[in-house]
Amino acid sequence: MSGLSGRDVAHIFEALRKGLVPERGIDAFAVGIERERDELLRQLELARNGEGTIKFLRGGYGCGKTFMARLAALDAQTRNFATSFVVVSDNDLKFHRFDDVYHKVMTELGTTSCPRGALGDILDRWIGRVEEALVAAGADDAAPDFDAKVRERLEQDLAQMTNGQAPADFVRVIQAIFDLKQQGNVADAGSLISWLCGSDNVGAAPRRAAGIRGEIGSRDALDYLRGALAIVRAAGYEGLLIVIDEAETILRMRSDSRHKSLNGIRQMADAAGSNPNLIWLFTGTPEFFDTRHGVAGLTPLHDRIKFLPSGQGRYVNLRQPQLALSPFDAPRLKGVALKLRELFPAADRGRLADRMSDAFIDRLVADVTTGFRGDVGVVPRQFLREFVNQMDLVDQHPDYDPSREYAFSPDSLRPEEQAARGEAPPLSPPADEDTGGTVPVEDVW
Repeated sequence: MSGLSGRDVAHIFEALRKGLVPERGIDAFAVGIERERDELLRQLELARNGEGTIKFLRGGYGCGKTFMARLAALDAQTRNFATSFVVVSDNDLKFHRFDDVYHKVMTELGTTSCPRGALGDILDRWIGRVEEALVAAGADDAAPDFDAKVRERLEQDLAQMTNGQAPADFVRVIQAIFDLKQQGNVADAGSLISWLCGSDNVGAAPRRAAGIRGEIGSRDALDYLRGALAIVRAAGYEGLLIVIDEAETILRMRSDSRHKSLNGIRQMADAAGSNPNLIWLFTGTPEFFDTRHGVAGLTPLHDRIKFLPSGQGRYVNLRQPQLALSPFDAPRLKGVALKLRELFPAADRGRLADRMSDAFIDRLVADVTTGFRGDVGVVPRQFLREFVNQMDLVDQHPDYDPSREYAFSPDSLRPEEQAARGEAPPLSPPADEDTGGTVPVEDVW
């Protein structure tokens, strides 16, 4: 058995029942991705040593891109990185506006001690370290001027860590948060933390206390991200990993928004090396990277990150910008199932092992694969839901025998799964008004 807590085990199976990738504990059933995981660990080591970097996970539907990205985030937190996991959405993330991206990154900011919305906790840790350093240097924390010394040190440290590039409002807001907390005004301090995270729903009183107007704009958001990264480092963390999951969603946007979004990614790639200790990790499908509606349509970005297969296709350089993930195969599916069977919190483990035998797992792999016309690569989500459902039935009903009762019937299919079953045409990029072959280059923020 693994060393996972009962809470983490429960979380894993609740997520899999819903067809979702668990947010923690997934290393306990990771199979066949050791080399890819090692490459992402290499990226973390680069960032820990002061590099800024960007990496792209490439794979078709069902290859495990989200799983790999979640695992990278967990590995990062284990190595004392802060992380942020952002999913690109048609509705709630305007990717071509960096203030929107910044807001989502800050909202999803997490650490081992604070899984989400962690900026306030990180800021408290930094302020605590500043206070400890002042006391160690001989300052009296009971003296009337101690808070003033802390405010001054915060400004000095930010200027040093960002090479003077931290926006003036950024510094003022941090000092105001410190003042408000010292006064016991936790509510207004929290409002200013929300403002610092990019919220546009902060009242007038907290803004007046900090001497600020308006919200963080798209052209300033990257400087605010640099400031937040400096705070993360000053709080004692090794760096920051930002995951942008499902970048292929950009393909469904209108052409003007899609063009600006791709140019935004180009600007991130161009600036990656100038942000020490920061890793950007994108996930996307081959269609996103290789079609003219996606990365291939923006020549400067495509030239920089294009995927380079070997001459015969047998060997792949994992260290290039795009890290290709291989589709699932039957042995890998079975390996995942065996690990999940071991993890499952069964009331009667003997009955579970007997009914969910290796032979039944082989049959389940074959049945689900046949249901998708032999395309093993798209079946992991359906397979895992089916497998967990069968374990639940065995656990709840002593007389249930899946070898007699089970019959695979897929439901709640996504478009990619429907296409694999021949029930829908394959997905294709949108046919919209741009008919040219390239995306215009522009600075969008």
